Amino acid sequence: MFNPSRLTLARERRGLTQIQLAQKIDVTRLTIYRYENGEVDPPPDKLSALSKALNFPEDFFFGVHIDPPNELAPSFRSLTSMTARERKAAISAGAISFLLDDWVRSYVARLPPVSLDDFSGETPEIAARTLRQRWAFGERPIKNMIHLLEAKGVRVFSLVEETRSLDAFSLWRDDCPYVFLNTLKTGERSRFDAAHELGHLVLHRLGGPRGGGNDGKEAEYEANRFASAFLMPEADVRAVAPTVSNVQQIISLKKRWGVAATALNYRLHKLGCVTDWQYQKFAIQLTELGFRTAEPGGITPEKSAYWQKILDGLRAKGINKNSMSAALALPVGEIENLLFGLASMTTLEGGGLGTGKSRANLRIISN
Repeated sequence: MFNPSRLTLARERRGLTQIQLAQKIDVTRLTIYRYENGEVDPPPDKLSALSKALNFPEDFFFGVHIDPPNELAPSFRSLTSMTARERKAAISAGAISFLLDDWVRSYVARLPPVSLDDFSGETPEIAARTLRQRWAFGERPIKNMIHLLEAKGVRVFSLVEETRSLDAFSLWRDDCPYVFLNTLKTGERSRFDAAHELGHLVLHRLGGPRGGGNDGKEAEYEANRFASAFLMPEADVRAVAPTVSNVQQIISLKKRWGVAATALNYRLHKLGCVTDWQYQKFAIQLTELGFRTAEPGGITPEKSAYWQKILDGLRAKGINKNSMSAALALPVGEIENLLFGLASMTTLEGGGLGTGKSRANLRIISN
């Protein structure tokens, strides 16, 4: 049977209003409203027109209902600066990721177990330090945030959203944590975004700041503090940079922790390694050097190891991106965008999970 909720999802994924979609297929806005509310099914010619206008296969509109991410999650409240169109497009991408993740689980016998603690009620700094200790990282820099999250059971998906308003978002779906990263950001920004969303997952699973209330701004502030402390642990920063005398030191030192120069300047100031006057001076100099809106000479953006391993295993069974597209009735482009572009690669580069970079173990079921 035709599933009207999937029509709404596809329309919102494309960033269209009901009026805009109606114009594309030459019907009234009321007709689209009736389609989406299940009052009437689109006839064959209009179904074909909808498929072409939205670039979703016709079979997509006959699938099971997909529960979208909950907009009330703390991380979603950070999307309030986005337009309604941008926010709905991001949420619908999350819904499609659920469909993809559920399908993949039917082929994977063993997945990395979720290993995230609930730090509701703790300060961000204590949560970051404690989590590092429990994960046996001590004070050393974290080489790859995406690999780390995946090894701890977090499903990490990529987004290709051309908007400055969306960096990332996260949520819990049942007992599984999800993180979505906008891959159009710099490598340093993406690492900080990943740590920021980890902060939301461990600090705000029960609701707003410290597990209570719904102040989105305060939750964002706490997640930023967590990310800063997690990526740039106090003891290591103080040992390596007890004092900083010029901006070139910051540009050089940022490579140690894989963070933006402006983020390191902020962290140094918070730890008292630079004075108020130095902080302001360095901030101005970094802006003049182009570090406010970009990251000159920055690191290569991180990619998923989990999805690389999954796709390698599926390819060994003769399943490629086109097979996945047909099985899920999803556009190939949606799959590629969610999986860091890895699905478009004939031979995936680098090692997968189980290498020294990530110890999580997977096994593809042989049916």
